[in-house]
Amino acid sequence: MNSKSVHLAVYDTLADWETGYATAYLARAGYRVRTVGASAAPVRSIGGLRVEPDLVLDDVRPEDSELLILPGADLWDSGDELAPFARKAREFLDAGTPVAAICGATAGLAREGLLDERDHTSAVSFYLAATGYGGGGRYVEADAVTDGNLITAGPTEPVAFAREVFRLLGVYEGKVLDAWYRLFHDSDAEAYAVLENAR
Repeated sequence: MNSKSVHLAVYDTLADWETGYATAYLARAGYRVRTVGASAAPVRSIGGLRVEPDLVLDDVRPEDSELLILPGADLWDSGDELAPFARKAREFLDAGTPVAAICGATAGLAREGLLDERDHTSAVSFYLAATGYGGGGRYVEADAVTDGNLITAGPTEPVAFAREVFRLLGVYEGKVLDAWYRLFHDSDAEAYAVLENAR
């Protein structure tokens, strides 16, 4: 059982499907997944799920966390409402605590300047270019990218996103990590036996 928590940012219009693999299997591995909102008020996901935050963003400290996960949301592209979450990501990265951002959250990190000096990916390169950020030369055409303590992925890659999270935190490694990915990404039935034998 892990002593520190993993923190999942939650806000209105968050994309339900993007972080489910990561959080489900982190929880199975003994991590405590705690939801973090801008306030204590409940939020509603794109899929209509009502989520009541466990914590308020201002109270979350990098030293109390193993990872900050930022899902995509329509709100990332409709104003500055989610900018405090990008600033919190800067605080985490500055402290050496990992951050994982997917879909629209990558644009939030781009606006915050966090992708200017790190390899990264997103939905498509021109999506991030529209933010006016300075990191276009570090954009990588890949399902998910890890550079140091930062993971980025596009909206259609929740499995690759989770794989990078597991690799970074050491939840699964080597053949087991590969098998997990092949099972959930490729529906490779042979991978299931590898996972069962690893238990």
